[in-house]
Amino acid sequence: MRPYVILNAAMTLDGKIATATGSSEISGDEDLQRVHELRRECDAIMVGINTVLADDPRLTVHRVDAAPGDNPVRVVVDSRARTPPHFRVLNDEAPTVIGVSERAPAERVAELRKRAEVVVAGTSRVDLQLLLERLHGMGIEKLMLEGGSTLNYSMLKEGLVDEVRVCIAPMIVGGRDARTLVDGEGIDEMADAIRLELKRSYTLGEDLIVEYTVKG
Repeated sequence: MRPYVILNAAMTLDGKIATATGSSEISGDEDLQRVHELRRECDAIMVGINTVLADDPRLTVHRVDAAPGDNPVRVVVDSRARTPPHFRVLNDEAPTVIGVSERAPAERVAELRKRAEVVVAGTSRVDLQLLLERLHGMGIEKLMLEGGSTLNYSMLKEGLVDEVRVCIAPMIVGGRDARTLVDGEGIDEMADAIRLELKRSYTLGEDLIVEYTVKG
C-alpha cells in the first residue's frame, strides 16, 4: 500500500518550472492560494533535495486560514543526507521525514535525526516505492508531490503518481538549461510516453489550471 499521490506544479507555456538561474516565481496570487489549499488537504508534501537546496522552502500552509495541525508532514527525498540542519524544512512548524539511502554518511544521518524522522529506503539511492510504503505505514494516505523535475520524472516513471495538476502561466522563458516540469533520463519512444486523461481545466486569474489522472 502507498499514499494517493498528486503531482502539482506551476510552469510557463514552454514547460519551464524555473529559469536557468533558478528563478521560479511563476504562479499568480490565485494559484498560490490554490496550492496552499491543496497542501491543507494532504497528509504530506514531498520534494527532492535539489528543491530544498535551491529554495530553502518551508513547505507549510500559510496563504490560507489554517490551524496548527493543518500543516502536512514534510518529506524530503535525500539519498545522501545533504539537507542542511539549519534549513527551514527542519524547523518546528511541522514534522519532517527525510528519506535516505544506506550509503548516506552516518554522521549526517545522526545530525538529521535530531530534527526529523529519517527513513532508510534503498541502497545507493532512495527506493521511492519502499519510501511510499513506509509513509503509508505512518498514516499518510494523500501525498502532494512538489518535485522538482528529476523527482517528478522518477515518480512518474515508476508509476507512483495518480494525478497531475499543473498551473500554466502566460509567459515564456526558454533556455536549454532551464528546468522543465519533468527532466531525468526521459523516454525514447513517443509510443512509450506516460499517458494522462484530462479531468478538468479552468482559468484562475491569468493562469490556466489543468488536472489529469495518470492512466495505469
